[in-house]
Amino acid sequence: MGKNASGRPDEKRMSVKGPLIFSAVLAVIAGFLTMVFATGGSGNLLRWDLGVTAAGIAFIASLLVVAVLTMSTKENPSHLSEGSGIHRVSSKIPGGAGTVPAPGTPQSRAQVEEQQAAEDAKNPGQAGNRLSHNDDDGDGAAR
Repeated sequence: MGKNASGRPDEKRMSVKGPLIFSAVLAVIAGFLTMVFATGGSGNLLRWDLGVTAAGIAFIASLLVVAVLTMSTKENPSHLSEGSGIHRVSSKIPGGAGTVPAPGTPQSRAQVEEQQAAEDAKNPGQAGNRLSHNDDDGDGAAR
């Protein structure tokens, strides 16, 4: 009994005969129709050159489409879906995306003051250069 690519004899074996026949039939139809309709009337000779060209293009294109569709239906091996811990959710990681506020949401005043205090602790000489925000009531007016 013949084995397929995975080595197990119980799985269905992929054959190239079906896609080749399908592509060949489409190529013959496209070539014949192009050869007939490219003549320009019954008084002219058949255009064999255009017919053969159209048949070749149709054969290659249809075989390519069938191959891509065949590859897209191939099942993944079962060991890939067992969950090895690689695809973790970043919101559950300490310091990950779950701790970052969403874009466009304002930070709380306490968070801003914590950040400023941390920056002041890192750069003690720069603390006097920043304007004081204690008398700011949020309307943007300077007093």
